[in-house]
Amino acid sequence: MPATGLAAQLRGPAVAVGPEAPVREALARMVAERADIVVVVDGAGSRPLGVLTQRDVIERVVLAGADLGEAVAGVMTGGVVSLPLTASAHQARLALACHDLRHLVVVDGRGALAGLVSRVDLYTSRSLDVEDLVEAIHAATDIAALAQAAHRVREAAARRVEDGTAAHVCEWIAILNDLVVLSAVDLAEAEFELPLVPWCWLAFGSEGRLEQTLDTDQDNGIVFVPESERDTETLRQRFLPFARRVNEVLDACGFPFCKGDVMAGNPRWCLSMTEWRGQFAGWMSCATPDDLLNATIFFDFRAIAGDVTLAARLQQWLLANAGDNDLFLRFMAANALRGGPPLGRIRDFVVDRESGLLDLKRDGSRIFVDAARILALALGVSDTATSGRLEAAGALLGWPRREVDACLEAFDFIQQLRLRGQREKAGPPNRIAPSALNELEHAFLKESFRQARKLQQKLQFRYQL
Repeated sequence: MPATGLAAQLRGPAVAVGPEAPVREALARMVAERADIVVVVDGAGSRPLGVLTQRDVIERVVLAGADLGEAVAGVMTGGVVSLPLTASAHQARLALACHDLRHLVVVDGRGALAGLVSRVDLYTSRSLDVEDLVEAIHAATDIAALAQAAHRVREAAARRVEDGTAAHVCEWIAILNDLVVLSAVDLAEAEFELPLVPWCWLAFGSEGRLEQTLDTDQDNGIVFVPESERDTETLRQRFLPFARRVNEVLDACGFPFCKGDVMAGNPRWCLSMTEWRGQFAGWMSCATPDDLLNATIFFDFRAIAGDVTLAARLQQWLLANAGDNDLFLRFMAANALRGGPPLGRIRDFVVDRESGLLDLKRDGSRIFVDAARILALALGVSDTATSGRLEAAGALLGWPRREVDACLEAFDFIQQLRLRGQREKAGPPNRIAPSALNELEHAFLKESFRQARKLQQKLQFRYQL
């Protein structure tokens, strides 16, 4: 299986020294290996203890008149911010933004140093320009200030779409929205005394896939781990007021309450780890129309705040169980094939008879999203983003690279059209008139729908439907 998560971002072993190493040695290693940072690790398990940069040496040793023979343990920056190899690139970008870092330490399953990733590694050809917005979010100490920062995020996103820089704007929105959610959780948490058990705030749906657009509501939940299953209901009742407060803060920040009440403040979605597994198992065993609908929302989840390892554990369990449930996956595939791209045999597009419009979400992006979800569950792909799922599925199934690229470009183009329509607010959300497209856009949209049809055909062949 190809490297995934941060494992695919590592460029080589990081420069590492023990805590007793003199600063002079650490500096010589950095110069010799053309690095600007060294990781200080313990001698036994190679666990990161701190980091030391060239700038640290200048400020804390040279300018302070200290001795270059001093041990690095005395001048390093402790409290290492690290992520596991299995973490996603998005989680790494979010951590860099949250902690204002230039480098992030990556550890393996034992907690030992695996390498480093930097802003350059993660932001190549992807200038996010988020510094001032991140600062505004971090500086918000009350709901009004956070709501104002969230409003600035939406305005900046709209400008990016208007300026024609919409590529990757969904992830740009996701990074900043995640920071808003983290701040909302912090503000709400200050008002409550939460139980001392592991818990995690989960994002579902488009937020879980890093595919939020300019118009998005809330889809969230909580997973917690009680010391005893007998404590589950008591803990739920303690988490619910906090969860409802977070939902209220997010609503004030421009994320409307979910019309379907898929929110952490709903007792149905504030569940223990055992209860979440029971929910997923029930949906997979029954596969009713409602179960399949729930699968399109809840199976796309990721951690936002709290103990993020809980989401990873829940996802590992889901992938293991879904991958072995061929009947459920076949039901999902059949459900995904009920609608197809609006391509006509005579006309280019088949539009809605009453409005004359195309639904870019229902008949376009949804096809890619559904197919990617099914393939991810079947193949054990942990990525939740549609593009990442299709990339991984293509590698595992041996799809030609040009086919994968064409599929990704088609999905991205439809997403850009959706964003543009939301920015212009010229009609119903996610709908567009073919006449509003120029000749090149018209041709590209037609080809994008063809790619969607090819993806459906792959599903049809895989599950013999």
